[in-house]
Amino acid sequence: MTGPSVRVDTASPVPPYEQIRTQLAALIVTGQLTEDERLPTVRQLAADLGLAPGTVARAYRELEAAELIRTRRGAGTRVAALPSERMHPNAEQLAMLARNFTSAARALGADTQAILTAVRKALD
Repeated sequence: MTGPSVRVDTASPVPPYEQIRTQLAALIVTGQLTEDERLPTVRQLAADLGLAPGTVARAYRELEAAELIRTRRGAGTRVAALPSERMHPNAEQLAMLARNFTSAARALGADTQAILTAVRKALD
């Protein structure tokens, strides 16, 4: 994975595995991580994030169950092909992404108007 990085906010009420899962899912669905792109090993990502390997393994298991990634012995973990039909976002996952973004933006000192402006620009 040479593209965007994953970050974990240990002060967040959102469990670390869920932060990883949500961020990777968003990167895959938006095309920032492309089909067949290799992800770091569980141990490598855990070391990079300062987490236990089991935390990353849980995120990977959930991504695999959602058919967003696939793991094969010897080939590592790779981004799976997205379904040809347009995916309808899960409302719960979308809310989690919004909470993660707004929490991070507030930590930077952004007020509600600045956050809304950033979201509008991102949508354009």
